[in-house]
Amino acid sequence: MAAIGHRSPTRVHQNCYDGSPTGVSHVDCDSKRREAEDQMAAQKVNMKNAGEKRYMCGECGYRTDRKTDFSRHTKIHTGEKSYRCDECEFRTSCKPYLSKHMKTHSDEKPHKCDQCDFSSAWKANLDNHKTRHTAEKPYMCGVCGYRTAVMYRLSRHMKAHTGEAYKCDECGYSTVYKSNLIAHIRTHTGEKPYRCDQCDYSAAQKATLDQHLLQHPGKKPYICERCGYAAAKKCRLSEHMRKHTGGKPYKCDQCDYAATQKSTLDCHKARHLDQHLAKRTVYKCDQCGYSTIYKSHLSAHMRTHTGQKPYKCDQCDYSTVTKQRLKSHLRKHSGLDLSP
Repeated sequence: MAAIGHRSPTRVHQNCYDGSPTGVSHVDCDSKRREAEDQMAAQKVNMKNAGEKRYMCGECGYRTDRKTDFSRHTKIHTGEKSYRCDECEFRTSCKPYLSKHMKTHSDEKPHKCDQCDFSSAWKANLDNHKTRHTAEKPYMCGVCGYRTAVMYRLSRHMKAHTGEAYKCDECGYSTVYKSNLIAHIRTHTGEKPYRCDQCDYSAAQKATLDQHLLQHPGKKPYICERCGYAAAKKCRLSEHMRKHTGGKPYKCDQCDYAATQKSTLDCHKARHLDQHLAKRTVYKCDQCGYSTIYKSHLSAHMRTHTGQKPYKCDQCDYSTVTKQRLKSHLRKHSGLDLSP
């Protein structure tokens, strides 16, 4: 049955003939039928387009045709994190992110590398790891020539050039990675969300807790046959064995340096970044030794000398020197934490 208000192609076809000797020809009939079909197709497209992306965010202009996507997006602006991990302090605004996080509490790592002992709970991590076994690095920075095998690494690297940075309002610490700032802020707040399940120890970072867990007896089944070193994880023993074999699989893509552990390589690569940043303009405070490569950071820092606090809380008497610090304060009123 044709939709109300629209003539069907069949009705148009029947009307092509009026029963008289001068009726419409078959050629004209086919033409009219095609025209009618085209009109109906266009009407369907218009009806579809009218309903597309009807949900629009008033904060940033984001649009979507799905109410669930819109609801999830608005939480980015409100800071709402309604999904919480039962085993640690992690919170998120998205249920799939919580499901992904829960894998960090499980020992199950089904995705295994076929060239070494590495395994991961996520396939994406395995794909990222496999790039270390190949010399192919198709993604290159157009500013300094840095190359990488993974696109997201290039995106992270580019922040060093664009000036996008996260700054601590307490001490001036800055980083291009938000997760690093969140971990750093815990050194000021004393927050230690990662807790040992065998003693009262707690840590501000998961990596620190992992190191602590190695101290508990009975949790180190992997033993080095050469020196007696014991590890809680097979990958730790593999890293240790390189000290005996001299293997250095982690290579710097900017020089000839190589390391036995990824963390050591990361520290080395930070020096390259420091050298690059050192070539940039440095803004210095004329009242103390503070310096930064970002002019906006110096402006915020100067308020610590002048006492100016332009950002005020609308729920209490609190005021601060930067907008970011005010946002952190407002979470105390909403009951939300700084967890990623």
